[in-house]
Amino acid sequence: MIKTAYLLAAFSPLVGAILTGFWGTAFGGNKLGRSVCHWIAILGVLIAALASAWTLADVMHGNTLSAEQGTLYTWALLAGIKLEIGFQIDTLSAMMMCVVTWVSLMVHIYTIGYMKEEEGYQRFFSYISLFTFSMMMLVMSNNMLQLFFGWEAVGLVSYLLIGFYYTKPSALFANMKAFLVNRVGDFGFVLGIGLIFAYTGSMNYSEIFAKADTFKGLLLPGTDWMVITVACICLFIGAMGKSAQFPLHVWLPDSMEGPTPISALIHAATMVTAGIFMVARMSPLFEMSDTALSFILIIGAITALFMGFLGIIQTDIKRVVAYSTLSQLGYMTVALGASAYSVAIFHLMTHAFFKALLFLAAGSVIVGMHHEQDIRKMGGLYKYMRITWITSLIGSLALIGTPFFSGFYSKETIIEAVANTTIFGAGFAHFAVLAGVFVTAFYSFRMYFIVFHGKERFRDSQTETDQEMQNHSHPMGHEPHESPAVITVPLMLLAIPSVIVGAIAVEPLLYGDFFKDVIFVNFSAHPVMEHLKTHWHGVLAYGLHAFLTLPFWLAVAGVVSSGYIYLRNPAIAEKCKTLFSPLYTLLDNKYYLDRFNEWFFAGGARLLGRGLWKGADQTFIDGWLVNGSARFIAWFAGVVRQFQSGYIYHYAFAMIIGVLFLITFFSSAFNK
Repeated sequence: MIKTAYLLAAFSPLVGAILTGFWGTAFGGNKLGRSVCHWIAILGVLIAALASAWTLADVMHGNTLSAEQGTLYTWALLAGIKLEIGFQIDTLSAMMMCVVTWVSLMVHIYTIGYMKEEEGYQRFFSYISLFTFSMMMLVMSNNMLQLFFGWEAVGLVSYLLIGFYYTKPSALFANMKAFLVNRVGDFGFVLGIGLIFAYTGSMNYSEIFAKADTFKGLLLPGTDWMVITVACICLFIGAMGKSAQFPLHVWLPDSMEGPTPISALIHAATMVTAGIFMVARMSPLFEMSDTALSFILIIGAITALFMGFLGIIQTDIKRVVAYSTLSQLGYMTVALGASAYSVAIFHLMTHAFFKALLFLAAGSVIVGMHHEQDIRKMGGLYKYMRITWITSLIGSLALIGTPFFSGFYSKETIIEAVANTTIFGAGFAHFAVLAGVFVTAFYSFRMYFIVFHGKERFRDSQTETDQEMQNHSHPMGHEPHESPAVITVPLMLLAIPSVIVGAIAVEPLLYGDFFKDVIFVNFSAHPVMEHLKTHWHGVLAYGLHAFLTLPFWLAVAGVVSSGYIYLRNPAIAEKCKTLFSPLYTLLDNKYYLDRFNEWFFAGGARLLGRGLWKGADQTFIDGWLVNGSARFIAWFAGVVRQFQSGYIYHYAFAMIIGVLFLITFFSSAFNK
């Protein structure tokens, strides 16, 4: 029965996606209505969520499924090498299954209210169910082939979801940008998989890890680079694309062009966490290269700090939350670089709940404000949207690491892990994650205060829609309102784990045996987790001690300063904008990375394309091969045409000359 649970967890969302995608759309004749489609999709994900919970409970009793035991199907057999489809069920995969399915379930339910008036309603449910299936195949995989399948599948479906509004140019640009940037990362990922396969002769996790010692001392041919270092960095480049690490982060803020439910699904528990999961799964390999860990640590630190700065100036409510996702992914990556893999996964789990909560709360605000996303046109909404207000507060408190909230235990542990690691770059990383605490608190509560408190600015601005309604004798403007229960109930259900899951899970995940024999750490070389364990004195003591630590007071400073600036003295913000205008311009242009990419990569591609078009296509192919051959035939035909005079004696003379030539040729050949 438990093996049936594995199959249900993986494939029930796929069944829902197929039914709604074929018979709920014009492709299959619209045979299923809107309500039937959303119930089919929700039922599929609910079954997966229940099966995942059952799987986790079974795994907690010691019943795991190894990579060798989990083969479902042998896809190919090449020279004795098996390429398989199968499952590896252990504590890591079971926990990820629960996080993915339960967050996805909340998003599915929320979508009923958020997308009820949208065209393509059934298509959207098909996409998000397919997205869930793709992520499940990724986290349940027992080999690199299936991992890559899930990896590419979530990328493909995210392309479809980001570009859901396919008549909107900005959405088409955003989904193409996401697709192309992820292909850059995936190129490195494929190289890393190829190197591992070349030196181990296997795609199966357990066989790769068993042969990991073969990498010791091996140099890449023709270089003085360690093979394991190159392979791990290539794998991490794939994670940089999927988990939006600097400089391959540029696609993620633009993915806000998709509907809010998919923003929550992509940013909270699924696509962007795939890279974090992959590095943790490959921990036996990454532990063999301090250089690779240092690279991961520095990239994560840059992302955690500098992406947080960008959140300070955003005015789109969804983009503020998007940049907080980038920053928190940087924190997870820093933990990976410090060899605190379990801490990274722990923060992945807590972040999934409170970030999904924040995104769905942002969507609730957008619905309540009649699809207005500019926070400068909001204010005072706490009086109109009580449930959204309190759940947003809970999500924000968890995000900034408030003691006893879920984000506190994971985020505080990351800071401690970095402070105690000896990996190169740890000093910069420690500064980045500490400074990031203040930055996160500042931009999080900047958004919270502007949206829910202060002046009711929505009464001061008339949108084009308001003006149009006024011209048709309708009341001017819109009164904000609380979202329907189908939207607010998922908010409340996500708020609960955002408060309590950290305290419940911190001890078994970080200091117990939860990840035993799943995540490997070389404690003699990287004793970070051992050091943290010696200073652990329980959930209550850890939370109380936080009030005496620097991160807590940095968070308080961020909240207080944002409250003073945006509630008491808004003129300070405008003065700072003027005083630091070069810095503001730099942040407003997102460090000019988009412009650089457009100039260097897109411009280079245009130049290369123009060169190939002009030089290769027009000059060589069209000019020489096609038109040149035609001109040569025309010239040759013109020459031959001169001999076609129509006089018999001319033809007789030519025949005689030809016969003399043949006699001479064969006579000389015979004499030889």
